[in-house]
Amino acid sequence: MSLQRMLKLLYALVLCVSANEDFDWTKNERGSFYYGTFPTGFSWGAGGSAYQTEGAWDKDGKGMSIWDVFAHKKGKIFLNDTADHSCEGYYKFKDDITLMKDMKFNHYRFSISWSRIFPNGIKADHINEKGIKYYDDLINMLLDNNITPIVTLYHWDLPQVLQEKYGGWQNASMVNYFNDFANLCFERFGDRVKYWITFNNPWSSAVEGYETGEHAPGLKLRGTGAYKAAHHIIKAHAKVWHTYDTQWRSKQKGLVGISLLADWGEPVDITNQRDIEAAERYVQFYMGWFATPIFNGDYPQVMKDYIGRKSAQQGLGTSRLPVFSSQEKSYIKGTCDFLGIGHFTTRYITQKNYPSGRGNSYFTDRDLVELVDPRWPDPGSEWLYSVPWGFRRLLNFVKTQYGNPMIYVTENGVSEKVQRCTDLCDEWRMQYFKDYINEMLKALKDGVNVKGYTAWSLLDKFEWDEGFSERFGLFYVDFLNKNKPRYPKASVQYYKRIISSNGFPNQREVESWRRKATETCSSSNQLLAADPLTSHMEMVTEIVVPTVCTLCILLAAVFLMFLLRRRF
Repeated sequence: MSLQRMLKLLYALVLCVSANEDFDWTKNERGSFYYGTFPTGFSWGAGGSAYQTEGAWDKDGKGMSIWDVFAHKKGKIFLNDTADHSCEGYYKFKDDITLMKDMKFNHYRFSISWSRIFPNGIKADHINEKGIKYYDDLINMLLDNNITPIVTLYHWDLPQVLQEKYGGWQNASMVNYFNDFANLCFERFGDRVKYWITFNNPWSSAVEGYETGEHAPGLKLRGTGAYKAAHHIIKAHAKVWHTYDTQWRSKQKGLVGISLLADWGEPVDITNQRDIEAAERYVQFYMGWFATPIFNGDYPQVMKDYIGRKSAQQGLGTSRLPVFSSQEKSYIKGTCDFLGIGHFTTRYITQKNYPSGRGNSYFTDRDLVELVDPRWPDPGSEWLYSVPWGFRRLLNFVKTQYGNPMIYVTENGVSEKVQRCTDLCDEWRMQYFKDYINEMLKALKDGVNVKGYTAWSLLDKFEWDEGFSERFGLFYVDFLNKNKPRYPKASVQYYKRIISSNGFPNQREVESWRRKATETCSSSNQLLAADPLTSHMEMVTEIVVPTVCTLCILLAAVFLMFLLRRRF
């Protein structure tokens, strides 16, 4: 055997050992705040997505997406909101880039609307050049301002035609249609875009789109729909990665990854093996469902075991979890240049056995219960508790499970519910950013390979089935005003200071940030408080005054007629 071949085998063995390192569930360090800075070149930014922010849902040749259709059905969205106009980002992107430049962002993450490029979802039908021009202009202006575009190809807005004709992600034909769309994006934008995300949080697309029906397209194919959709999504991701790798990488020198939502699951009792196993199942059924095939070639063994056993108990001849062929496993394995992590919160997990008589369900397949600690801060959204230490735990889990891949945090942030929306002094968000970003810094100290952080989100926007009642934005958007003005929350100044300091330099300086940020939000609050009055004055000017004038003219005419009749 040659020396070169021996070195290759040794390198492969090292990778294999590092990828299979065990995560220590019994070690949960929750130390004090760590003062320090991030490595030089660490990338800071914020994000949004096409359907949530662009508006212009039927303008300039754009086709219908499944979210356009779903949101227009009564009762699907809180207060029947739609994103038809939302932030009007399609028209106001230049203003938004000015906000990013002021905050000194290194990157901005956004998504390309498939139906804005291919109105019918298929390249052969029609390419919408007006849609391409919009994204060209957006990308060019970002680069002109030294902001790196990080582009998501699929953020849940499948063209409606593909749903109606083929059943959407239930159908294997989506793999090729999505590849055609991605390939065109590489062709048209890849000379300038160097970071591509194939799918954003495919867990939600699969589970909430095809299992619970909470999200578009709103199907409730319990126990099968989510697994089938995910199977095709994973294959579509792999095909797009290979397309870039073979056709574009040598010319464009870019990277292709995927963004996975990954809330952390912590054992209720870290000395109880059943709780530890349940917590690992929670993470594997969540993030591992997609990450394990992409890094290791197949579904997590625990998913295959549990779903297979439940399927047999239900009298099914085969598992409800689809199977990858040996060729597909080889094709899918290793199709990730970087891993995007979206993380918001943590749950305590304990074992619970669900009887097979409960019926097919992704949730009962896991045999676990999710719990929360009542002491955890609750900013107002029923699902999002602030548990910063879970973030460090998750990042270390990724490091040990998948061989320490390059990570970009693609979503992290906290929302508030509608009753608090007019308060721009968002103390809870500043605290959330401080604590979570610090846990990410600790993870870097642990050796986790994190390269960038994306605050979620730049603007308040349409929040899917919650409509406009839940807001994640650094900037408040007044959706009742036709101009959709943006107002900075206190967290804008706070995050800006983290960026300019590249972390947390020392205690004295960091402690001053909150006070200085809060001072800036009072004037913004005054502007926002005046806005309803401005809107009222617009109504008086545009509606009341002309109406009163018309009535006065009519009354004057009647009075004049009365005088003339009396005279004659």
